[in-house]
Amino acid sequence: MNDFLGQAFIFLFSAVICVPISKKLGMGSVLGYLIAGVLIGPYVLKFVGNDGTDIMHATEFGVVMMLFLVGLELDPKEFWKMKNKIINLGGMQVLGTIIIATLVGMFALKMDFSLAVSIAFAITMSSTAIIMQTLSEKGLTKTSIGKSTFSVLLYQDIMVIPILAIIPLLVGDSLIQSIGDDSKSLLVGGPAFMKTLVIVGAITFIYVIGRYIITPYFKYVGQLQVREIYTASALLLVIGVSILMQKVGISPALGAFIAGVVLANNEYKHQLESDIEPFKSLLLGIFFIAVGSTINFKLIADKPFMILGLTFGIMLIKSLVLWLIGIKHKFDFDQKWLFILLLSQVGEFAFVILSLTRNLDILNKEWYDLMLATTAITMVITPLLLVLNEKLILKYFGVKTRVKPIIENDKITPHSAEGEIIIAGFGDFGNTISRVLKSTGIKSIVLDNDSERVEKMRKQGFNVFYGDATNVNLLKSAGAEHAKYFVAALDPPEINQKLVYIVRKNFPNLEIIVRAKNRSYAYNYLKDGIDEVYRENFFSSVYVGRQILIKYGFSPEEASKIGEIFIKSDRKSLRKIAKHAENSDQYFEASKQEFEKQMKMVAKEINNRNNGENES
Repeated sequence: MNDFLGQAFIFLFSAVICVPISKKLGMGSVLGYLIAGVLIGPYVLKFVGNDGTDIMHATEFGVVMMLFLVGLELDPKEFWKMKNKIINLGGMQVLGTIIIATLVGMFALKMDFSLAVSIAFAITMSSTAIIMQTLSEKGLTKTSIGKSTFSVLLYQDIMVIPILAIIPLLVGDSLIQSIGDDSKSLLVGGPAFMKTLVIVGAITFIYVIGRYIITPYFKYVGQLQVREIYTASALLLVIGVSILMQKVGISPALGAFIAGVVLANNEYKHQLESDIEPFKSLLLGIFFIAVGSTINFKLIADKPFMILGLTFGIMLIKSLVLWLIGIKHKFDFDQKWLFILLLSQVGEFAFVILSLTRNLDILNKEWYDLMLATTAITMVITPLLLVLNEKLILKYFGVKTRVKPIIENDKITPHSAEGEIIIAGFGDFGNTISRVLKSTGIKSIVLDNDSERVEKMRKQGFNVFYGDATNVNLLKSAGAEHAKYFVAALDPPEINQKLVYIVRKNFPNLEIIVRAKNRSYAYNYLKDGIDEVYRENFFSSVYVGRQILIKYGFSPEEASKIGEIFIKSDRKSLRKIAKHAENSDQYFEASKQEFEKQMKMVAKEINNRNNGENES
């Protein structure tokens, strides 16, 4: 099927079928996209693709958009704050992998230095797309291991620019070759060192354009307040920079990344992110499908041991370096495993580096095809390994086996678990509850999966322990079998829902008090039979409303009374409306009726107030 609409239908249909199934089985969306690509690709159902080449061209825009946003998030000010962590973790990973991989290539595989170090540059990179998607889905972005992983990714992304500038210097007087779309490059036939000069010149050019032309232009567009023109301008910027980079023989993805970095301090960066995000998410999913479809099963069948050896050899080298980093920085056993699995694959920037090395004739066609296949396979393996880690390794070994805990005495003893209240999640919500209980002398035990936060709160005297609250063994250790109350306050909301299900199933006598992110999640909990459901920002919003009433002349007592009426009526109406949440017509009608009741109750209170003033 070669027509555009037909291929678009196949891509979207495969995603709609495979991704929900993958999510339902707990394997994440990335693996669903990759499986969809394998199924529709030229080696299985043969719906799309001529050995995958046209697929990658059609979906390269997804990578371009993603790397523009990655660059946009690299705020130099934030980088400076995290510089020690980024340089320590990222520097060790990049340098360690390059050195070991180069030595293996030269002495074990008998490569020359330029070939060995070029491949080492490529395999050093990890997949920003897969890792950030996984961290987001698992709610690990703000945890210590999430921040450590992000630090390594950040360093890798920054190192792409000098790596691409160094590679042309490895080939001496060689001429730039024409490979695929690089035939459009103005540099074809020129000396290889011109690539280095062009990369440096491109960065300078984009910086000048971004600072002195793009920023004032976005300010002008912002004043017009025409949303679609702003979106069009953002897309025009990404596409324009990509075309320019392609003309001078640089990867469009790298050009978009550099443009994002230049605009990272732009006052309109958040607007840019929000405008491009919907396009990026969809196209990125299609990119994952493309990666799955480009796995060359014919090459794997012809050279199975070579592909297998390269795949596991590369992942082993990266895992060894990451394991040593984990030991040096005293990562917990669970964190060390997750750190390794997240970063051990080869990432999308490898496609850029491999393309350049092929373009400069450092890699011959055989090695180029082998490395493309190996890169795609490592990206497919990673989600599978993460599922295996979550379902088996952590389930049976994660809590019990510790190489060297980050926090001393992290074992939950019977004495520390003697409280009748367990709080899962020590963010703002759980923290506030814990402080209220502690101030009255009521004992509670807190579980949280952010080791840095656990360590800080322990120093403040809180009875808090590191661990995955969805692990039944940990809940038993925390005293769930004899506790009376359980506060579920984990992020993201999907993990909190999973936690509530696990607690209800394994500890039916435990009364659950749930924090709901918003009304939608509150409806789900209420329909599942949970009575004690509290929305995250509801009471603080009512309190602010009460303060505004006081500023408008109501007495504190009157404002408090109105606030109490609103709270009681809203919580009562929430339960009624929850029954109609899945039927939009009934939902809106029920919401309207309940709000009218609230207004009448508040109006009655105000009338009583006015009558009292008149009588006096």
